[in-house]
Amino acid sequence: MDLELALRMTEAALKQAAREGALVSVAVVDGGGHLVSFQRMTGAEIAGPVLAPGKAYTSVAHRMATAELAPLVAPGGELFGLAGDRYVCFGGGVPLWADYGEGERVVGGVGVSGGTVAQDVACAEAAALVWRTR
Repeated sequence: MDLELALRMTEAALKQAAREGALVSVAVVDGGGHLVSFQRMTGAEIAGPVLAPGKAYTSVAHRMATAELAPLVAPGGELFGLAGDRYVCFGGGVPLWADYGEGERVVGGVGVSGGTVAQDVACAEAAALVWRTR
């Protein structure tokens, strides 16, 4: 994950947010969950600077989209109790995969927060599409 690509991904998420009519924060992290790029739209919710990087980190740490993780951490789910601290377990985080010849591995993640869950997911997917088509 390099800065130029992370910035392009962030911009793609912001463009999708504008189409969705959402005001969001967007974070892109590397394979270690470390922040590479972050942007917050003017007027976006106050929690976005915490939640967007948290969603990106969570998607890397668990190698799955946070929307898929949400039901697993709900009461009765097999990972109940996991949510909290650094883990943000609702939609808007997407892991980024790459194949290095020995199978795919997670090399980064994107997190979006500020819209509805559906809007956050759509924006995160727009950013992930930039990764997949690089």
